[in-house]
Amino acid sequence: MDPASVEKAAAGLLGAYASGIPVRPLTENAPELTLADAYAIQRAQVERRLADGARIKGHKVGLTSAAMQRQLGVDQPDFGVLLDDMFHLDSAPIDAGRFLQPRIEPEIAFVLGRPLAGPGVTAADAAAAVDFVLPALEIIDSRIADWKITLPDTVADNASSGGVVLGSTPVRPDGLDLALTGCLLHRNGVLADTGAGGAVLGSPLSALVWLANVLGPMGVTLEAGHVVLPGSVTAAVPVAPGDTFTATFAGIGTVTARFRGEGA
Repeated sequence: MDPASVEKAAAGLLGAYASGIPVRPLTENAPELTLADAYAIQRAQVERRLADGARIKGHKVGLTSAAMQRQLGVDQPDFGVLLDDMFHLDSAPIDAGRFLQPRIEPEIAFVLGRPLAGPGVTAADAAAAVDFVLPALEIIDSRIADWKITLPDTVADNASSGGVVLGSTPVRPDGLDLALTGCLLHRNGVLADTGAGGAVLGSPLSALVWLANVLGPMGVTLEAGHVVLPGSVTAAVPVAPGDTFTATFAGIGTVTARFRGEGA
């Protein structure tokens, strides 16, 4: 894809944020869209946001469950960038209207205590770089109409990133088996789903290793203090105005996302 087409696609996706009107899948008009093209579109959007004053606060890994990979016919995850305005306080009201088609995913968030850069990062390297973990609720969203996405579509759309709510109590991961860490996800006080860390590439730490090794050759380092969302431990649950979601992780804690109701 030529640079002008990349910029046009990026502008269309950014326009959907502003208008609240999703766009048709990019692959409808450009079926030849490659994964490299999609990441170029993602980078173009991030660069525009940075030029407008946004700051990078971390990364997210998506498509980490076997079910989602089968659904999109892929055999690897994807990644997106977390910017400062995507973060929301635990239990604080969130304006559901800022999102187009939001869904919730419970995740075990990593906060790095030292930089991590591939290639060649091992699980031991990744574990040593983690300062603490937090319970998290990722708000995924799509600027693509009706979530009709292929892998290039979601990658171009910053891996369907929307927002993130982090729990307020950091926990050292020493002694935790993240693969066996269970999660209960409640929606409006009713159990919506259950899961465990093993749903994320066998362990959330594997997602961190994958991300560092993919970004390193691109010249990107995961910085100290940055947040990494490794992927959801359950299926995504749709969000409606007025909803309250709470994720409780064994040994880690609880995080709550509250969405304002209509007109609130």
